Amino acid sequence: MSDAHAEITQVVTEYFDGLHFSDSRRLARVFHPMAHYVCPTEETLVHRTMPEYFPIVDARPSPASRGEPRHDRIVSITLGGPALAFVHAECAIGPKFFTDFLTLIRTDDRWQIISKVFHFDLRPSA
Repeated sequence: MSDAHAEITQVVTEYFDGLHFSDSRRLARVFHPMAHYVCPTEETLVHRTMPEYFPIVDARPSPASRGEPRHDRIVSITLGGPALAFVHAECAIGPKFFTDFLTLIRTDDRWQIISKVFHFDLRPSA
């Protein structure tokens, strides 16, 4: 694994941790301050900035606090140059199974998520 792949994997792992523990401080470390959060799944397009997104994360009960098992994984990492990467990831929160397309940039000597575009499906009840 290249250094870039290892660094990106570390960023995405912290992203997964931030989601699992509903911890916007962790997420703030991996998202660029100008990042976009976009979901076209429902009828109305959802588009948020990080100042809009983080309070939502903090307000929801975390999957960890509900005892939910983790279902997160990196499907692929594609480098688009020395400062650009695309990550296809999957995770679940509650009844929703997410497909995330994360665009990362390398700036200030670190990788950060600049764009999160995702789709979700509702998982069948157990």
